[in-house]
Amino acid sequence: MWPNGSALGPCFRPTNITLADRRLIASPWFAASFCLVGLASNVLALRVLAGARHGSSATRSSFLTFLCGLVLTDFLGLLVTGAIVVSQHFALFDWQAVDPGCHLCRFMGVVMVFFGLSPLLLGATMASERYLGITRPFSRPVAASPRRAWATVALVWAVALALGLLPLLGLGRYTVQYPGSWCFLTLGAERGDMAFGLLFSLLGGLSVVLSFLLNTVTVATLCHVYHNQEAAQQRPRDSEVEMMAQLMGIMVVASICWMPLLAFIAQTVLRSPPAMGPSGQLPRATEKQLLIYLRVATWNQILDPWMYILFRRAVMRRLYPRLSTRPRSLSLQPQLTLRSSLQ
Repeated sequence: MWPNGSALGPCFRPTNITLADRRLIASPWFAASFCLVGLASNVLALRVLAGARHGSSATRSSFLTFLCGLVLTDFLGLLVTGAIVVSQHFALFDWQAVDPGCHLCRFMGVVMVFFGLSPLLLGATMASERYLGITRPFSRPVAASPRRAWATVALVWAVALALGLLPLLGLGRYTVQYPGSWCFLTLGAERGDMAFGLLFSLLGGLSVVLSFLLNTVTVATLCHVYHNQEAAQQRPRDSEVEMMAQLMGIMVVASICWMPLLAFIAQTVLRSPPAMGPSGQLPRATEKQLLIYLRVATWNQILDPWMYILFRRAVMRRLYPRLSTRPRSLSLQPQLTLRSSLQ
């Protein structure tokens, strides 16, 4: 427990912020508008996905299932965390008075880690699925059913949830963060805090790096086949190009939104001398940086659904009419022709 001189729970660190400061930091109307825009974007994407699943091939149906899991994760993340943060901004309640036992803080910490890691892990999973589908078509089942895809999504959720529950089991701590409106992992120098912070940042960072590597190889393979004049009949299908455009957009958004926060967490917990003092107080500059990077990361939940909405074939053909005149093939490689017939 922090040396705060009270019997309050271990999630309260010294922050030295007044009520007037809290009013100046964030507008409740901005926070509410931010959440509403994000929720509306994800609902729109879910509606479009529901219509796209009808009549799609087995491969595309599997990819759309992963996309649906990603959009659903972003929607629920905004809904749960937004409800807590917006309520706090409007009411400006004293967290110590409302949650002296730290139950709400721990819940929000688990939610923040879960909904933060899940999109990154799902992005890496989708990149792996497309990599195998394009470059190694016989290394996975012929018909990757939506049920199998949903099982994979559930496995990703289970991994993210297991990591989020570690502080409740003693590895790391969730604490109220500046300006007192949200809870997250502790950027402390204690072994548990350091281990959990590094685990979170490394797992998220590795997911982004893996997505980048696999997507780069997959796009290079598509470009090679597409521009191979000796194999004009083996050019990739429009759906293959569409899926990779959407996946590349998701990867770029995740990299821009999340990498600064992940790098900042790793840098802070490894800093020598430690950024956090023995009393549990962080320098005000560090607290403000953490808040800024967290807000940038939150944009990922708003921009993800638009990567699917904007990079659909119907939209791309309106922007680039030449795409509709490209010859469409039945396969990417000779093996895929047999693969399509087996489906």
